[in-house]
Amino acid sequence: MYSIGMFSQINRVTNKTLRYYDEIGLLKPCHIDKVTGYRYYSSEQLPRMNKILALKQMGFSLTEMIAMLDGDCSSETMTNLLLLKQREISTNIAEDQQKLKLIESFLSNEKGDFMTNYTATVKELPEVTVASHRQIIPDYNALFSLSTNTIVPEMSRLGCIRTKPEYCFNIYHYDEFKDHDIDVEVCEAVTEKKKDTEHLKFKVFPKVATAVSVLHQGSYNNLGDAYRFGLTWIDQNGYKLIDHPRESFIDGIWNKKEEADWLTEIQFPAEKI
Repeated sequence: MYSIGMFSQINRVTNKTLRYYDEIGLLKPCHIDKVTGYRYYSSEQLPRMNKILALKQMGFSLTEMIAMLDGDCSSETMTNLLLLKQREISTNIAEDQQKLKLIESFLSNEKGDFMTNYTATVKELPEVTVASHRQIIPDYNALFSLSTNTIVPEMSRLGCIRTKPEYCFNIYHYDEFKDHDIDVEVCEAVTEKKKDTEHLKFKVFPKVATAVSVLHQGSYNNLGDAYRFGLTWIDQNGYKLIDHPRESFIDGIWNKKEEADWLTEIQFPAEKI
């Protein structure tokens, strides 16, 4: 048997930690001296200690460890718990990477201000015929699958011909930001109208005499910066927004491998006050 001090050295954990594990029932000593109260551990407890340390490094809580090691936890259940933790960690990593990109963007900017990363231009949006699909989607991640699984196949079935250059844009039909139940209209510019179907409606957007254009390069997660810049520019330069902005996709995952090369144009229909 090992004394608590020796056991703590072997496993590189403090005596205080081992006492707490004993208190909550995660790892009890194999023997406690009735006279001195000293705790002793056996070599047979090393595998359990190793599992505890591994689960701790994976991010499991003490309560979860007890359930996994002492509860009625089958091999299948254990695997499912590990898979859930894997997805949780992957999500956290992705979120942290996005935070790092934002920090790097601010550090690379002399003023540390997103407003200096953009410029605005004023232009006309010509009349355009589009194949349109409007739907309420659960979140923004559903946009790509909506296009590839519904819109593109239906356009192909109908023999739609895209304009050159291609012009694809989204319009969000709400007056405030939403992160779920998103009412989006996806529009693809086409050379001619076809007969409406269940999945596609054909319509003509009239010419927009004045639109404020802001280009955004990089991840869609930072598109909010471009929207804020555009709306601030409109307000500060004597314009007012007169319709929903168009989110126009120029380069993206379909033709650029690197996310940093994605290019999106936000078009704000506006008029001079």
